[in-house]
Amino acid sequence: MRHDKFDKKFYLVREDVLPEAMKKTLEAKEMIERGKAESVWEAVQRVDLSRSAFYKYRDTVFPFHTVVKEKLITLFFHLEDRSGTLSQLLSVVASAGCNVLTIHQTIPLQGRANVTLSLNITEMEIEIDELLTRLRRLEFVDKVEVLGSGA
Repeated sequence: MRHDKFDKKFYLVREDVLPEAMKKTLEAKEMIERGKAESVWEAVQRVDLSRSAFYKYRDTVFPFHTVVKEKLITLFFHLEDRSGTLSQLLSVVASAGCNVLTIHQTIPLQGRANVTLSLNITEMEIEIDELLTRLRRLEFVDKVEVLGSGA
Protein backbone atom coordinates (compact mmCIF):
# COMPACT_ATOMS: atom_id res chain seq x y z
CA MET A 1 0.00 0.00 0.00
CA ARG A 2 1.29 3.45 -0.93
CA HIS A 3 1.75 6.01 1.85
CA ASP A 4 2.35 9.66 1.13
CA LYS A 5 1.86 12.99 2.88
CA PHE A 6 -1.92 12.74 2.47
CA ASP A 7 -1.97 9.63 4.68
CA LYS A 8 -0.28 11.49 7.55
CA LYS A 9 -2.04 12.52 10.74
CA PHE A 10 -2.34 16.19 11.54
CA TYR A 11 -2.29 17.82 14.96
CA LEU A 12 -3.34 21.19 16.28
CA VAL A 13 -0.47 22.58 18.36
CA ARG A 14 -0.28 25.81 20.36
CA GLU A 15 2.28 28.31 19.03
CA ASP A 16 4.19 28.57 22.32
CA VAL A 17 5.25 24.91 22.12
CA LEU A 18 6.43 25.02 18.50
CA PRO A 19 10.18 24.89 17.92
CA GLU A 20 11.66 28.28 17.01
CA ALA A 21 12.53 27.09 13.48
CA MET A 22 8.87 26.28 12.77
CA LYS A 23 7.73 29.69 14.04
CA LYS A 24 10.34 31.43 11.89
CA THR A 25 9.32 29.32 8.87
CA LEU A 26 5.72 30.49 9.30
CA GLU A 27 6.92 34.08 9.60
CA ALA A 28 9.07 33.77 6.46
CA LYS A 29 6.21 32.18 4.49
CA GLU A 30 3.90 35.00 5.49
CA MET A 31 6.47 37.62 4.45
CA ILE A 32 6.73 35.99 1.02
CA GLU A 33 2.95 35.62 0.63
CA ARG A 34 2.34 39.26 1.56
CA GLY A 35 5.13 40.56 -0.69
CA LYS A 36 7.22 41.85 2.23
CA ALA A 37 10.10 39.68 1.01
CA GLU A 38 10.86 39.07 -2.65
CA SER A 39 12.60 35.73 -2.20
CA VAL A 40 13.08 32.86 0.21
CA TRP A 41 16.65 34.05 0.77
CA GLU A 42 15.48 37.54 1.77
CA ALA A 43 12.75 36.19 4.06
CA VAL A 44 15.00 33.73 5.91
CA GLN A 45 17.67 36.41 6.34
CA ARG A 46 15.13 38.78 7.88
CA VAL A 47 13.81 36.18 10.37
CA ASP A 48 17.28 34.72 11.07
CA LEU A 49 16.56 31.21 9.81
CA SER A 50 18.64 28.89 7.65
CA ARG A 51 17.32 28.09 4.19
CA SER A 52 17.61 24.37 4.95
CA ALA A 53 15.33 24.75 7.99
CA PHE A 54 12.85 26.76 5.91
CA TYR A 55 12.71 24.07 3.22
CA LYS A 56 12.47 21.33 5.85
CA TYR A 57 9.34 22.86 7.41
CA ARG A 58 7.67 24.92 4.66
CA ASP A 59 5.36 22.13 3.48
CA THR A 60 4.64 20.75 6.95
CA VAL A 61 3.62 23.74 9.05
CA PHE A 62 0.64 25.97 8.25
CA PRO A 63 -1.31 28.68 10.02
CA PHE A 64 -4.51 27.24 11.47
CA HIS A 65 -6.75 29.58 9.44
CA THR A 66 -5.26 28.28 6.17
CA VAL A 67 -6.07 24.67 6.92
CA VAL A 68 -9.50 25.30 8.40
CA LYS A 69 -10.86 27.68 5.76
CA GLU A 70 -9.68 25.97 2.62
CA LYS A 71 -8.03 22.87 1.37
CA LEU A 72 -5.07 24.14 -0.63
CA ILE A 73 -2.56 22.32 -2.76
CA THR A 74 0.36 23.55 -4.84
CA LEU A 75 1.37 21.50 -7.87
CA PHE A 76 4.53 21.78 -9.97
CA PHE A 77 4.53 20.70 -13.63
CA HIS A 78 7.31 20.20 -16.15
CA LEU A 79 5.62 20.49 -19.55
CA GLU A 80 6.46 20.26 -23.22
CA ASP A 81 6.09 23.67 -24.84
CA ARG A 82 3.15 23.21 -27.20
CA SER A 83 0.27 25.46 -28.13
CA GLY A 84 -2.73 24.91 -25.86
CA THR A 85 -1.00 22.86 -23.16
CA LEU A 86 -1.84 25.25 -20.32
CA SER A 87 -5.45 25.41 -21.48
CA GLN A 88 -5.73 21.60 -21.51
CA LEU A 89 -4.06 21.35 -18.10
CA LEU A 90 -6.48 23.90 -16.62
CA SER A 91 -9.42 22.08 -18.21
CA VAL A 92 -8.53 18.88 -16.33
CA VAL A 93 -8.14 20.84 -13.10
CA ALA A 94 -11.49 22.62 -13.59
CA SER A 95 -13.32 19.40 -14.51
CA ALA A 96 -12.21 17.95 -11.16
CA GLY A 97 -13.88 20.86 -9.36
CA CYS A 98 -10.69 22.69 -8.35
CA ASN A 99 -10.44 26.47 -8.19
CA VAL A 100 -7.16 27.93 -9.48
CA LEU A 101 -5.76 30.50 -7.05
CA THR A 102 -2.42 31.26 -8.73
CA ILE A 103 -0.55 30.29 -11.89
CA HIS A 104 3.14 30.80 -12.46
CA GLN A 105 4.74 29.76 -15.75
CA THR A 106 8.38 30.09 -16.70
CA ILE A 107 9.56 31.12 -20.14
CA PRO A 108 10.00 27.92 -22.18
CA LEU A 109 13.60 26.83 -22.62
CA GLN A 110 14.67 23.98 -24.90
CA GLY A 111 11.04 23.09 -25.56
CA ARG A 112 10.08 22.76 -21.88
CA ALA A 113 8.32 25.05 -19.40
CA ASN A 114 7.63 24.86 -15.69
CA VAL A 115 4.19 25.71 -14.31
CA THR A 116 3.19 26.03 -10.67
CA LEU A 117 -0.51 25.99 -9.77
CA SER A 118 -1.99 26.76 -6.37
CA LEU A 119 -5.44 25.24 -6.11
CA ASN A 120 -8.36 25.40 -3.72
CA ILE A 121 -9.55 21.78 -3.62
CA THR A 122 -12.46 22.31 -1.18
CA GLU A 123 -15.00 21.50 -3.90
CA MET A 124 -12.90 18.86 -5.66
CA GLU A 125 -15.08 15.94 -6.74
CA ILE A 126 -12.31 13.29 -6.90
CA GLU A 127 -9.42 12.19 -4.70
CA ILE A 128 -6.07 13.95 -5.03
CA ASP A 129 -4.42 10.76 -6.30
CA GLU A 130 -6.99 10.55 -9.11
CA LEU A 131 -6.37 14.19 -10.08
CA LEU A 132 -2.62 13.54 -10.23
CA THR A 133 -3.21 10.42 -12.34
CA ARG A 134 -5.35 12.37 -14.82
CA LEU A 135 -2.75 15.13 -15.05
CA ARG A 136 0.11 12.67 -15.56
CA ARG A 137 -1.81 11.04 -18.42
CA LEU A 138 -1.66 14.25 -20.47
CA GLU A 139 0.87 13.55 -23.23
CA PHE A 140 2.66 16.88 -22.81
CA VAL A 141 3.20 16.48 -19.04
CA ASP A 142 6.71 15.29 -18.21
CA LYS A 143 6.37 15.58 -14.45
CA VAL A 144 3.82 16.51 -11.75
CA GLU A 145 4.85 17.04 -8.13
CA VAL A 146 2.93 18.10 -5.05
CA LEU A 147 4.94 21.02 -3.63
CA GLY A 148 2.73 21.73 -0.67
CA SER A 149 -0.62 21.13 0.85
CA GLY A 150 -2.82 22.82 3.41
CA ALA A 151 -5.23 19.93 3.23
